[in-house]
Amino acid sequence: MDAETGAMYAAFATGLSDSQRAALDDALSVDPTAITHTLIAVDEEVPIGHAALRPFGNSLEVKKVFVAESARGRAVARQLMRELERIAVAQSAASLVLQTGPLQVAAIGLYLDLGYVKIPPFGKYTAIS
Repeated sequence: MDAETGAMYAAFATGLSDSQRAALDDALSVDPTAITHTLIAVDEEVPIGHAALRPFGNSLEVKKVFVAESARGRAVARQLMRELERIAVAQSAASLVLQTGPLQVAAIGLYLDLGYVKIPPFGKYTAIS
């Protein structure tokens, strides 16, 4: 995932100052101890996708939704998101929030198709908007 998105946003990152790059790194880093739930999609014992949740106020933030290129087009990300939603309901979360970059067109399309709405940058993401 990091290799794919890193390559996707390489041109954007080259134009950043040191302080902007530090803000970007801070906003996109994930402290593993903050993750409350992790999902791994598996096909014949091979991991093909993952997603996670971490607290964000009285909501949960969706993190690191990714599906291997070989498994795309099989609704794996949709299934991962539906399971995250089920967990959020079970946890009585006020909402699910997520951040994705503007170049991740397929992800944005999926989220909109699932009923998510665009919101302004939140939390540490305001530093990179």
